[in-house]
Amino acid sequence: MACARGESRPTPSAGDPAGHGAVRGEPARVDPVVKLLPYQRAAVESGARFTWANWSRQVGKSFAYALRRVLRGLWRGRSQLLLSASQRQSSELMEKVRQHCQALRIATGWSSEWWRGTSLRQFRLTLPRGVRVIGLPANPETIRGFSGDVFLDEFAMHRADREIWSAIFPTILRGEGELDVASTPKGMKSVFYELGRNERFARSTVTIYDAVREGLRVDIEALRAAMGDEELFRQEFCCEFLDETTAFLTYEQIARCEDALLERDPDPAVLGRAGVEMAVGVDIGRRRDLTVIWVVERVPNGRGLVSADVHGRDVHATPSASETPPAVLVTRGVIELQDAPFRRQEAVLREVLSAPCVRRCCIDATGLGMPLAESAVEEFGDHRVEAVTFTPRLKAELAGRLRVWVEDGRIRIPADPEIRNDWHSIQRSIGTGGHVRFEADGRAMGHGDRFWAAALAVRAVEAIGGAIEYMTQGRLTFARTGVW
Repeated sequence: MACARGESRPTPSAGDPAGHGAVRGEPARVDPVVKLLPYQRAAVESGARFTWANWSRQVGKSFAYALRRVLRGLWRGRSQLLLSASQRQSSELMEKVRQHCQALRIATGWSSEWWRGTSLRQFRLTLPRGVRVIGLPANPETIRGFSGDVFLDEFAMHRADREIWSAIFPTILRGEGELDVASTPKGMKSVFYELGRNERFARSTVTIYDAVREGLRVDIEALRAAMGDEELFRQEFCCEFLDETTAFLTYEQIARCEDALLERDPDPAVLGRAGVEMAVGVDIGRRRDLTVIWVVERVPNGRGLVSADVHGRDVHATPSASETPPAVLVTRGVIELQDAPFRRQEAVLREVLSAPCVRRCCIDATGLGMPLAESAVEEFGDHRVEAVTFTPRLKAELAGRLRVWVEDGRIRIPADPEIRNDWHSIQRSIGTGGHVRFEADGRAMGHGDRFWAAALAVRAVEAIGGAIEYMTQGRLTFARTGVW
C-alpha cells in the first residue's frame, strides 16, 4: 500500500485525449488527508467512464481505486459494486474503503450479510445521499440486477471472467454507469488482456520501476532476488503478458478450479467433522525448508457440497436418476512451513493426521523428507501413511493425475495468487533421452511445492479403500453363556 506524500496535480482538462480529464464534469478531488503518489492521484481524479489499469503488485492499486469509487460515488450519487477474486480479497478491499471513509470523515453505516440466499458474504457501506458501496466475490450473478458503477479488482484473477464480462454491460449502461478494471497480468488468455486493446478505455500501465520513480519506497533488486524467478518477476512487477505455451497448467485451467469461498488456513471445525473422507499430501521443500501440507476432502457424488459455482450460487449437487456424478475434491487447508525445524514440522503433521476424518497421507520421502516420512509411517502405520520417493516417472504420474482432476473440473482450490503462480510454474519438457520432466525452474521459494503437495493429496485420495463392510449371520451363542 502506497502511503507516501504525492505531488499535487492540476485538474485535467476536458480535452484530454487519453480520457483522464473531466469528460463529464468536474472530477472528484482528493482530500489532503489521504496521501497519494502521482500515479495514484491521476487514477483517482480521472473523469473517464471506462478505465483499464495494468499495475504492478504492491504499488497500491486497490488502495487508489477504492478511494476513486468512494469519491465518484458520492459526487455522482450512484451506488458502487466492488468485485474481487475471493471472499478474503473482498473483505480486504472493503476494509480499505472503510479506512478512506474514516480518514475523510464520511459518515457510514456498515453491514455484512449473505448475498441473496447464497454462501457469498456481502459487505456493504452506506454513505450519504443513499450511496451504497457493496463488496462481493466476483461472479456473474452478483452483477445482474445491480444499478450503479463497478470496479473489477484484480480482474485477470477472476474465475469465469468471460461470463462476468457478458453480464456487466447491461448493468453499467443504465444511467451512464462507470467501470474500472484493474489487475496485474496473468497470461494472454484472459478478458483483461483483450481489454488492453480496447480504445474506449483510458489505459494506464504502472510497473514497479514507474512507481519507484514517482516516490514508492521499494528495494527493487532485493525484491527481484527474493523472488528468484525472472519470468514471474517480469509478469508480477513489470506488467508483461507472458505466453503460456510452456506451462503444464494454464492460468485459465487453474482459474476454473478456484473457489472464492475456500481459505488456505484449515478450519479445525471442518477437520473435526465426522463421516467425511479427507486425505493429505506433504511435499518437503528444497530451498528455505518450505514444507507444504495440502488437505483435501473427497465429496462422493458432490453430495452436501456447498460452494460458489461460476454463477455464484450455492452448489448442493444431487445426482440424477440416470447418472451418478463423480467425486469432487475440495481443499480444506494449505499449511506452509518455512524455515521450520524438523520437530515443528513433525508436530504440525501429527496434529493433522490425528484428525479422525483423515484416511490417508502421501508424503515426499526424497532426501530431506525421509526422516519426516519414516516418523509418520512409524506412528500412524503404513496403511495410513505412504512414503513416496520422487523419480521422474513417478512425478510424471503424479502430475498427470492432478491434471485429470483439473481438466474434469473435479478439484477446488482457494483463489490465492501464490497457489495460482505455483501451479502455473510447473513446466513439462522432454530430455535428451526422451524422458519427460516436470520442473518449476528458478523458483527461490520452492520448486512448485504447492503443486506437488496437491498432487500427493490426489494420490492419497485415489488410494483410499472403500467403506468397511460386514455381515452378521445367526445369533451369537456366547452372548448368554458368558464364554469369556
